[in-house]
Amino acid sequence: MTVLTEPALDSAVGMDAARRAMIDSQLRPSGVNDPAVLAAFNRVQREDFVPASARAVAYMDRAVPLGAGKVLAPPLTHGLMLMEAAPATADRALLVDGGSGYLAALLKPLVGSLEVIEPGAAASGDGYTLMMIDGGIEQLPDALAAKLGDDGRVITGLIERGVSRLATGRKAAAGVGFLTLGEADFAALPEYALPAKWSF
Repeated sequence: MTVLTEPALDSAVGMDAARRAMIDSQLRPSGVNDPAVLAAFNRVQREDFVPASARAVAYMDRAVPLGAGKVLAPPLTHGLMLMEAAPATADRALLVDGGSGYLAALLKPLVGSLEVIEPGAAASGDGYTLMMIDGGIEQLPDALAAKLGDDGRVITGLIERGVSRLATGRKAAAGVGFLTLGEADFAALPEYALPAKWSF
């Protein structure tokens, strides 16, 4: 008698199935439906960006701890960021990488050029048309905002009173103003926290 079994999740076939399920059950129902963005999610193997012990949960709708305080955001967080960013081949993009490298792999084929820096580091270029910050910030430092060109856009998580929300911003003469779009799961980046306030 032949016994049919499901492919092991950590097999290539199992991971491919999990990747398709992520797209069909997490991204599409939540409005992430741009063909180029979905193709990027289908192409990039998310399991390669987590520790071996976490491969089985790589495609679940939750953040994955990476160690040393770094986190891989849930798929939907990155999907919503990319939908709001609407990256194009005309974009000169700057990515502040939260530590996983996954968003960089998704974004790189969608833009004309991409520079990736760690939180708190200085970018080598300027005049960027798109800046993405893979994590939650309480403030955007002036030095980082200055790297944007006129009308350049910023996509990040904005943390206000302990709640993280997807936010989009535009560079104008007065600086960068943000519009929050809804709650989303972002890990806080301490490099962009507001100074602590003392009370007596």
